[in-house]
Amino acid sequence: MRVTTYNPKEVTCALGNHIMSGFADDSFITVEPAGDGTSYVSGADGEIARSIDPSKIYTVKIALLQASRSNSFLEKKYRQDQKNGQGTFSVNIADILGAEKFVGAIAWVTKPASWVRGKTQQNREWEIVVAEGEFK
Repeated sequence: MRVTTYNPKEVTCALGNHIMSGFADDSFITVEPAGDGTSYVSGADGEIARSIDPSKIYTVKIALLQASRSNSFLEKKYRQDQKNGQGTFSVNIADILGAEKFVGAIAWVTKPASWVRGKTQQNREWEIVVAEGEFK
C-alpha cells in the first residue's frame, strides 16, 4: 500500500527576494497557463488543422490573509511597476514534499487585490503574470 503526505507548510513561494507568508486557509496558490495550448480548426470537408501555442505565459493567483505582510510587498511592486516599469520580479514556487516546482524569471502584479472588510478576517487574492514560466 502506498501512502503519500501533503503538508501546506512545505509549500514555499518566493517572489524576488521576498518569501511569501500569511496564506489563506483554503486554496492559496493557483498556477494556470494563459495560452490556448493546442487548438484546431475543421474545414468544410472535415480536414483538421492543429495549432500549437508557443506561449509560456502563466497566471499565478495567490490568496493571502488580510493581515499578511506579503500584501504590502505586492502592493509596493504594483505601484513601482505603474510608476516606472521596474516592478518585475522572479517567481519560485515549490512543493517540497511533492517535489514539484514552478519558476519564472520575469513576473508582475496585474492589479491590486480587492480590498474587503467584514466581521472576520478576509482573504485578498493577487493575480501575477509570469512571462516565461515552467514546471520543473
